[in-house]
Amino acid sequence: MPRLIHSFALICGLAALAAPATAATPPAKDTSIDAVGLPDSAGAYLAARAASAQDDFAMAAHWYGVALQADPENPDLLQGAVVANVALGDLPAAAKLARALVKTGAVSQFGQMAIVADDTAKGDYSAILKDQANGALIGKLMDRLVTAWALVGSGKMSQAEMAFDHIIASPGMEPFGVYHKALALAQSGDFDGAENLFMRPESAMIHGLRRGVLAQVQVLSQLDRGADAIKVMDSVYGDAPDAGMAAIRQRLVQGDKIAFDVAATPKDGMAEAYFTLATLLAGQKDDILTLLNTRLASALRPDHVEAQLMSARLLDKLGQYDLAISAFAQVPQGDPAYISATIGQAAAAQSAGKSEDAVALLKGLAAKNPENVGVLSAYGDSLRRQDHCDAAIGVYGQAIALITAPVPADWVLFYQRGGCHLLQSDWPAAEADYKRALVLSPGEPRLLNELGYGYVDRGENLAQALEMIQQAVAAAPDEGYIIDSLAWAYFRLGRYQDAVAPIEKASRLMPVDPVVTDHLGDIYWSVGRKREAQFQWHRALSFKPEPKDAARIQLKLEKGLDQVLQDEKAQGGNDG
Repeated sequence: MPRLIHSFALICGLAALAAPATAATPPAKDTSIDAVGLPDSAGAYLAARAASAQDDFAMAAHWYGVALQADPENPDLLQGAVVANVALGDLPAAAKLARALVKTGAVSQFGQMAIVADDTAKGDYSAILKDQANGALIGKLMDRLVTAWALVGSGKMSQAEMAFDHIIASPGMEPFGVYHKALALAQSGDFDGAENLFMRPESAMIHGLRRGVLAQVQVLSQLDRGADAIKVMDSVYGDAPDAGMAAIRQRLVQGDKIAFDVAATPKDGMAEAYFTLATLLAGQKDDILTLLNTRLASALRPDHVEAQLMSARLLDKLGQYDLAISAFAQVPQGDPAYISATIGQAAAAQSAGKSEDAVALLKGLAAKNPENVGVLSAYGDSLRRQDHCDAAIGVYGQAIALITAPVPADWVLFYQRGGCHLLQSDWPAAEADYKRALVLSPGEPRLLNELGYGYVDRGENLAQALEMIQQAVAAAPDEGYIIDSLAWAYFRLGRYQDAVAPIEKASRLMPVDPVVTDHLGDIYWSVGRKREAQFQWHRALSFKPEPKDAARIQLKLEKGLDQVLQDEKAQGGNDG
């Protein structure tokens, strides 16, 4: 079996192509399921593959389970079921399936990952060492870490140190060997030995890992070297540590001793091995393999907040919003990461279409953290998405009032509040916020576009508006709505021929947007392409525009653009 397979669909749906030569071939059998009227195994397998292709782990696990009732020794089905259940966070179910997979003679990286985690959870380190000796492999680095931590768990510390030293001596693996050996020494009480390892040149990379920094800080604190621990933190984070690190630093300043808990037991060490691999894989194409490792780390150590958060963010990225919500919710209230976890939970709820849940979560968080700008900003965003702009403006105002010295990143608050003012037809307030935001972030294309388009739409400052929108297009040349703004600026300036190319590009980028399509019709009309204009207006109506816009498009179809503009001019209105 290949060591890395780059998608859940490929892992589960194409297992037959990737199965090892040693995999057992199940005997031919009747695959129908007739006991309880369930679909036949072929239908269940197809349903499982379809769920796998959509990263729907719950449905995949269900349908693989159905298929396995008819064909319980099928390696392909077992492999898919293992992956789905690990991704769900169900280690006992995954391990049971993985053991059944091994009995078929199949070689499975994913199955062995689950079995090692299950044996670790049971404290059966001798079983892990036996499997490793018999060639049950996961991957080069992970196998060596598994062996070393299993030796620690078996009480064979001298052999474990030799195993860690073997990792340190392997090109490319040095930092991971140093880090894990330091953890093993620290949990045995040898803090001097752990710190000596942290001082080695190979450990420099560890400072790129939050838990690596935390481990060294805890080791130094246990050695009564709090001042050195503070120096390590300051050298890595400067004056901007995260909330958790800031709290630890404050305790060190007060003279508190920080307990060593990054890996207090061999089980914790094995969890850290899975998390180390997840960290290595993070950002690569294979989000599924990263997720499997974070899930197994969390299964071994439910209080591993970093693993829980990484799982939640991966699930959110994969579109599994309900699972992401559940994973974010596992972060306890007292943890420094609780605020970011709750904001993530609300974002996942919003993506899942549970807007009211998102607002409720952030409302409660804001009530408990009324002086946290990030929380207020997220709460304001959730209100804005619910079209509660009155309330959102107030919340954004609270956040802005807390900022004594605005920095460039604060432009978003003014931008979002400006957007709410615009939706309430309060252009002066919107313009003021957009201008303040531009001072903070002068080249931001969204700001240039919004302010420029606002001027165009009102027929004001057209030359300046065109220049701003041109800058926005240069900064974001493939954003359809910004290209549309450029076309509309040309239109409002009477430069109809110049407007054609950008509006056609905008239409290609946003082919079913009612506003862009309506603008395309207006521009075609203005250059004499009237039949095409009418066709585009009909299309715009099919894309469900706002009622006011729909009524105006209908008038253009009935009277033509020229007459509509003439009527609006007589009534004191404007086009847009």
